[in-house]
Amino acid sequence: MFKFFTGIVLIIALNACNTAIKSDITAGDTYRMDLAGNWQVKLDSLNAGEASQWFAKTLKGQAITLPGTLDDAGIGTADTLTPALNNYVLSNLARKHQYIGKAWYQREITIPENWSGKEINLKLERVLWKSTVFIDNKKVASCESLIGSHDYELGAYLTPGTHSLTVLIDNSDFHPNINVTGDRYPIEVNQEMAHAYTNHTQIKWNGILGEIALTASDKATIANLQVYSDTKNEQLDFVFETTQNNPSDFSLEIQKADGSVLFSQPITAPKQDGNLIKITIQKPENVEHWDEFNPVTYKAVLKTEKEQIAQEFGYRTVTTADAQLHLNNHRIFLRGNLECVIFPLTGYPPMQEAEWASLYKQARDYGLNHIRFHSWCPPEAAFAAADKAGMYLQVELPHWSLKVGEDTATTTFLQQEADKILKDYGHHPSFLFFSMGNELEGDFNVLNDLVADLKKKDSRHLYATTSYSFQKPAGLRPEPEDQFFITQYTEKGWVRGQGIFNSKAPHFDQDYTATSSHLKIPMISHEIGQYSVYPDLSEIPKYTGVLAPHNFVAVKNDLEQKGLIALASDFTRASGKLAAMLYKEEIERALKTPGFDGFQLLQLQDFPGQGTALVGLLNAFWESKGIISGEEFKTFNIELVPLARFEKAVYEQGETVKIELEIANFYKELKNQKLLATLKDSKGTLKQETRVEILNLALGNNVDLGILETSVQIDKADVWSLELKLEGTNYVNNWSIWVYPKERVTPAQTIVTTQSFEEATTALKLGKTVFFNPKLEELKGIEGRFVPVFWSPVHFPDQPGTMGLLIDTKNKALADFPTSTYSQWQWWDLCIQSKSVKLDGLQMKPIVRVIDNFVTNHDLANLFEAKVGDGKLVFSAIDLSTDLKNRPVARQLRNSILNYMASEEFQPTNKLAPMVLTAFKK
Repeated sequence: MFKFFTGIVLIIALNACNTAIKSDITAGDTYRMDLAGNWQVKLDSLNAGEASQWFAKTLKGQAITLPGTLDDAGIGTADTLTPALNNYVLSNLARKHQYIGKAWYQREITIPENWSGKEINLKLERVLWKSTVFIDNKKVASCESLIGSHDYELGAYLTPGTHSLTVLIDNSDFHPNINVTGDRYPIEVNQEMAHAYTNHTQIKWNGILGEIALTASDKATIANLQVYSDTKNEQLDFVFETTQNNPSDFSLEIQKADGSVLFSQPITAPKQDGNLIKITIQKPENVEHWDEFNPVTYKAVLKTEKEQIAQEFGYRTVTTADAQLHLNNHRIFLRGNLECVIFPLTGYPPMQEAEWASLYKQARDYGLNHIRFHSWCPPEAAFAAADKAGMYLQVELPHWSLKVGEDTATTTFLQQEADKILKDYGHHPSFLFFSMGNELEGDFNVLNDLVADLKKKDSRHLYATTSYSFQKPAGLRPEPEDQFFITQYTEKGWVRGQGIFNSKAPHFDQDYTATSSHLKIPMISHEIGQYSVYPDLSEIPKYTGVLAPHNFVAVKNDLEQKGLIALASDFTRASGKLAAMLYKEEIERALKTPGFDGFQLLQLQDFPGQGTALVGLLNAFWESKGIISGEEFKTFNIELVPLARFEKAVYEQGETVKIELEIANFYKELKNQKLLATLKDSKGTLKQETRVEILNLALGNNVDLGILETSVQIDKADVWSLELKLEGTNYVNNWSIWVYPKERVTPAQTIVTTQSFEEATTALKLGKTVFFNPKLEELKGIEGRFVPVFWSPVHFPDQPGTMGLLIDTKNKALADFPTSTYSQWQWWDLCIQSKSVKLDGLQMKPIVRVIDNFVTNHDLANLFEAKVGDGKLVFSAIDLSTDLKNRPVARQLRNSILNYMASEEFQPTNKLAPMVLTAFKK
């Protein structure tokens, strides 16, 4: 709750260029001059402009339209990169034109007579990084900010008549210590990775975005109205600045979004402390809480006889209790996603509310309620749209540094940026969380002091020193000033699946309680996912803006040269389906954990920088890749999710399948609900069902709701479908369970089964039918792995580099082995105990193809058939020979292969020379 007289957002000390803004004030007659349109621009790479006083003369530069950037205008050094699979190209999308340095923008303005004697303010809504304003032949002031408007008071310089307005924009790197660098990228300008100043997502543009305007008004006596909600005591505090002593005769209105007045009251003798005034009222009866389900906003209007001031707000309070997040004294769970300034047509964020509304709608369509702005702060339009959408925002300083506190000037800059974020955007109800940056390292005393200061200034948000840290012990436990904690693991272990899914067999009965329950403040899991999806080459024509997709074109060219281009869309779909399945389990584990307060995906959409990190189920335009629909994704990512706990993905004949039923409810308390759980075979035959009647659902984790249990009685392999549905609602969830018989097929006498290269080669020369399953330690190939490439094979090259399986389900070798065309949980043991062999140039169609990463694009397989001379071969680089009693999936795949090889249908069409087989041997 807001603390009066203790140093609040209203008395934040900002640098001179930020003190003039009074956009929320009407003081007498107010006039506005829009400066959007035609300007002249001249580049100044040699820094000759100030010495030559370019500001005092006509620039004679190039025409440019503002708002906009040099990239938009095609001004700068033209791109010369050629698409190729190297770190130059695969670093990020390429700027078609690039310029770093000073650029002078100039136009004439005519000040009307009725502006005489008024305050005149210039607003440049967003600039990267520094602006300097000149009027005629005089330098006025400079401003540095990456996160907010650059504002200037020009009344002393602008008399009625015509003037030259010159704005010098310098997008050079003024504070390198705010940024981590990636030395894998050989072009130096592409090494910085914090998203407020980078070429990896946003580009290092030069220009002016958003509102460019002059505003003239009488000198105001009131300013900076801020509204603080106290939902516990049902009060509202209105705090503003004044230049008067003991003012009186105010009136206060609260208006609805449509402008109608729902509260109006005269205010006499308000409390004053210095230049601050505070007015407290009981919440009017008709004022509703703001949240994701009811994103209602209001406008507070404070009037005097001659002027008025207004501010939009939402009635809400974000707090913590019992190590849980609460909004309006109601527990919430963050279903989050990162936003890293990924706008590939422009290279900069939208400045219009409608564009942000569209982005939030797509996020909503996939069940998200939270956006984290990684190492940057978005413009006003993003907050305004989020207020209307009920989207919970986490803002960060423009900061991803391993050198926190080393440079005093950088620390001062960040403190000013933090103050400006609170002043300009702090009133938005969507602005719930404020972190000092991403994965910060260095002096945490500096970060704790900064957070402590911000908490005193503005209590409308929750604060964190960093969004995770690799510095120990900071990344393992909260800092003293943290109000929420973002991490990927604690001192007790992982809290995200990247550390688990490849190392442990699939199991669905666990959560993260053991590694998170000891924490005393809310915890949010950091950047879960990062499962790389193969590039969607159909996107290439979409890049019609300032960025060129040389990285996508390089992959396309390589596939064409290797004869694999026809498989590109299959690679995207199959790798994407695997990623979607892993995301489902990631999210469900978080939802099952009582101590969890949310997760932040990295991410739902592609990240085209940092080595082409295509980790999205959607592309960089927030468009579907055809992998999973929003409706499907919301079965496990929505405010109420039915959940199931069961031991494993695979069961054998005679085993008992026991499924515990529960529901994660972050919607509202629900009475007299009915839950139906069904288990059906692949033909839709009901195997078992459980119905739970008169179910009362509390907020949070509703566990031990019932059990579905049945014995596996089958005569052939099958895949069963488990569904949980809250009857009468759209809340439904489902899982697959694989069931296998225990029998082991004895090979037909006509089949030679061997693990020996020599025996296999000899038998094939004799025209025999051979099932060859060499020992993995004798096989030349890529180590088997179930999960796909983490983030990017360029950014993290020292990792197993495959991206799932592409399975030929029409091949009769899999007739007794139920599977889809892509990796599912039953393939885990097979992938882990396998290698991938290279079929480069052999023009083979394998039974099970392994999708290579897009840097190397080898033709990989771990199961194929071929005609070798007069012999017939099935080659398996999956271990289908050892410990089959305890490996039911391997046993069943082997059975299916041997049955096929014994049939008349076994007529391989691939042809392989005998010497090729020995090339697979170490």
